[in-house]
Amino acid sequence: MNLIEQSEDFVSNLLKDKLSNLYSYHNFNHTLTVVNAVKVLSKKEDVEKDEKEILLIAAWFHDTGYIEGYENHEEESVKIAAKFLKENGQSDEFIANVSNLILATVKEYVPKTHLEKIIKDADFAHLVGPEYFTTCELLRLELKNTWNINFSNAEWTKENLNFLLNKHRFYTNYALKKWQPLKEKNLLLVQKKIDNQEKKAAKKIEAEDKKNNKVEKPDRGVDTLFRVTLGNHTRLSGIADSKANILLSVNAIIISIALSSIIPKLDSPKNAHLVIPTFIMLMSSVTTIIFAILSTRPKVTTGTFTREDIENKKINLLFFGNFYKMPLEEYDWAMNEMMKDRDYLYSTMIKDLYYLGLVLQRKYNLLRIAYNLFMIGIIVTVVAFIIAFKSI
Repeated sequence: MNLIEQSEDFVSNLLKDKLSNLYSYHNFNHTLTVVNAVKVLSKKEDVEKDEKEILLIAAWFHDTGYIEGYENHEEESVKIAAKFLKENGQSDEFIANVSNLILATVKEYVPKTHLEKIIKDADFAHLVGPEYFTTCELLRLELKNTWNINFSNAEWTKENLNFLLNKHRFYTNYALKKWQPLKEKNLLLVQKKIDNQEKKAAKKIEAEDKKNNKVEKPDRGVDTLFRVTLGNHTRLSGIADSKANILLSVNAIIISIALSSIIPKLDSPKNAHLVIPTFIMLMSSVTTIIFAILSTRPKVTTGTFTREDIENKKINLLFFGNFYKMPLEEYDWAMNEMMKDRDYLYSTMIKDLYYLGLVLQRKYNLLRIAYNLFMIGIIVTVVAFIIAFKSI
């Protein structure tokens, strides 16, 4: 295996094992693209065999520093390459040549030698490919994941246009002749994309202006939302009350049977073993009844409001507990005031739904406790009776 093949094997394993998945652009696929571009340029630019070897090794190692993070990754790549080449018996001059080519891939660096121009052009070979937009999206995702930099679609397209126009150029003769036209083709596609985005944005603004200029009318969908939600709250409240009634009825029957059939027989010494199981059964039933009653017990409110409360939009007139002590004239005036103010009306309806939800939450919490107590009480009672009968 020659040195280039050894480099390929080393870099592929290194990136596979140590490179974070957050690097969706600067990964093995990008490295392979650069290596293939170096091969093309080396052939077209008549590079000598020894120089081509240096170029390919530099291409393989130029982004390995990303395993240590983005900052100064070129210097880290040089360290990794130098260590690998030294271990494989390469001279200091050879290592220096490879290192210089890796450092030539620094974004702001202007290449000076022919080989630096080749690797610099190869590093941006993705600009001329048919997958240009896909590759750009991978870079956008990488910036988001690694630097928490978020670009909107419009911002990212303009960033790409600015880079193609002002921040990048090819250096080799072959790239200027063959790749530049392909880059300009992608540049035109980017410009077209910007034009389409601007047209869509203009249409959106125009549509919003038309919408804002229309006279606001009550939204039927909003009215339906309130009606359906209120109906659901009411049904859930009814279900909760039904469940509480079931618990009350069942446990009342249990207590009645215990009082009439079991407790009178506990006076007899031969039934002494039944005292504890019976006590457990009665206590669980009584506790369950208490929590079931608490879940259905209504909360009493003051039933009054002032005109200042209405003017400050503080009172919920949809709940009877806030007005049942008020004269009809005051309530009639308050309702008319509320109906004149759409925001107050909808705000009151929202508050009504919210507080109904709080009541439901309290009911279902208490019911859950009651059912758990009932279930545990039945189980413990049965176990107690079994133990009591076995102890005879």
